[in-house]
Amino acid sequence: MKSLFLTNEYPPHIYGGAGVHVDYLSKELSRIMDVQVFAFGAREPDPERPWVRGFGLDPSKFECPKNLRSVFGAIQRCLEFNTSGIDSDVSVVHCHTWYSHLGGILAKLNYGIPFVLTCHSLEPLRPWKREQLGRGYDCSVWVEKTAIEMADAVIAVSQETKEDVLRLFNVPEERVRIIHNGIDPEEYRKIESTEALARHGVDPKTPFVLFVGRITRQKGIVHLVNAIRHMDPGFQIVLCAGAPDTPEIALEMKQAVESVRKSRSNVIWIDEMVPKTTVYELYSQAAVFCCPSIYEPFGIINLEAMACETAVVASAVGGIKEVVVHGETGFLVPLEQQTESPFEPLDPAKFAKDLAARINELMRDPGLRERFGKAGRARVVENFSWASIAAQTKQLYQDIVGA
Repeated sequence: MKSLFLTNEYPPHIYGGAGVHVDYLSKELSRIMDVQVFAFGAREPDPERPWVRGFGLDPSKFECPKNLRSVFGAIQRCLEFNTSGIDSDVSVVHCHTWYSHLGGILAKLNYGIPFVLTCHSLEPLRPWKREQLGRGYDCSVWVEKTAIEMADAVIAVSQETKEDVLRLFNVPEERVRIIHNGIDPEEYRKIESTEALARHGVDPKTPFVLFVGRITRQKGIVHLVNAIRHMDPGFQIVLCAGAPDTPEIALEMKQAVESVRKSRSNVIWIDEMVPKTTVYELYSQAAVFCCPSIYEPFGIINLEAMACETAVVASAVGGIKEVVVHGETGFLVPLEQQTESPFEPLDPAKFAKDLAARINELMRDPGLRERFGKAGRARVVENFSWASIAAQTKQLYQDIVGA
């Protein structure tokens, strides 16, 4: 049996949780079966991963609006995935994110290969993407809907994601299977180094609250910044946040940070996507990790923090509720959302205050932070290994091809 992954993100071009998932799952699956990866982005051959092939794109001749380039670029590479020749021994095509879904559709129709897709997020639940894609968002919604309803199997990364799939799309329940995201606990573990902290202006002797992620509506970072004014003085807030989705949210973030810095000097903004070695150190040295997402199908960043023995404060949305155990590995903050626009807090000011209250509670109690951190690490090791996730994925392949 051989699986062909089609993906937008793959090292070194990773900017979100889906890319992390594809990176680790393909590597772990390669230990137990044949795997091939077609990924966006030109790349040199990697002797350690000879099964990976990159597909570059020259947008210099594109005359379409700038916000449509990623949409047409995705379509073009999905065509190239298929016209470049798919090996005859490929048993299953496995797609990740809507950018690659058309590639799976074409493989199924033209080559007769079953295809699986993993729902890392769902386009109807990310309406703010219209800010980024314009009318291209209508295209991404259509591609995703068509793919999900045509797929031979749909992987949901959490129970809530499965419920969303069944609610939003015409898919038989038996075709949807829950397989969680995972983590390598040998890679993500507590380390003692503080070199990167000093490099980025973080005082290693003063406790800090940490955020790691992209600047996007989905991640709720602006709500965390607004919560800072309600936090106790004396500890640092480190925002490791880059790659804004749009100029508009980049400006909103900049203005929010500038506003809180007028009354609090110890807010450090690392405005870049940092290497993994820095991330390990930030997680390990943080007193509390905060994940204020307003939409999160799974929330792999919480696993990363927990694996490094860091207590978590996170919004009680999506798959986060299946990762963080309230009162055991961290605190979950209820997020009441608007009925007419269910992707924004009903009361943003209350949500910010609630985030701050839970952060303050943990920052005042080092013993509780330590207990949460130890329990979080134990939960990760026991429940979220990539070896288990790879085995479940291979079994799904076997189920749909009858092997």
